[in-house]
Amino acid sequence: MSEFSVFFLAKLIFWAGIGQLLLVLASPVIPLILGWRQETARLGPLTRRLFWTYTGYIWCTNLSFGLVSVLIPRALLEKSPLATAVAFFIAVYWGARLVIRFASFRRVLPTVGWPLRLAKWTLEMSFAFFTAAYALAAWYNLGGSGL
Repeated sequence: MSEFSVFFLAKLIFWAGIGQLLLVLASPVIPLILGWRQETARLGPLTRRLFWTYTGYIWCTNLSFGLVSVLIPRALLEKSPLATAVAFFIAVYWGARLVIRFASFRRVLPTVGWPLRLAKWTLEMSFAFFTAAYALAAWYNLGGSGL
């Protein structure tokens, strides 16, 4: 692989990291828009705590992926087993989120007004970009050709 391939992939990973950090910054608004406090008030105490715990874990995961990608993108391109595993895991994480989006959320998400439609489209494109960037990094680490 050429140095250009590494440079290009490092830039993709960096911008995927920026996207994930922007998602992290926007995340506190989501509960307000979707009324999570009112929705979770109907749950039992344990289920409500689990929901907020899972939300925190997802936020921390997104933050961690974003920071690693912005601060040390080339570390995900070292062709080591760890770099390959991490890039593959992040690709699967975002790929699963994209599949879940289309399989589960299509019927339940409100589509009122262009701001929500734009937000949904932006999220879908972001999830696809994140998936592709890390899948390409994993492919590169495995010796994939054509990059």
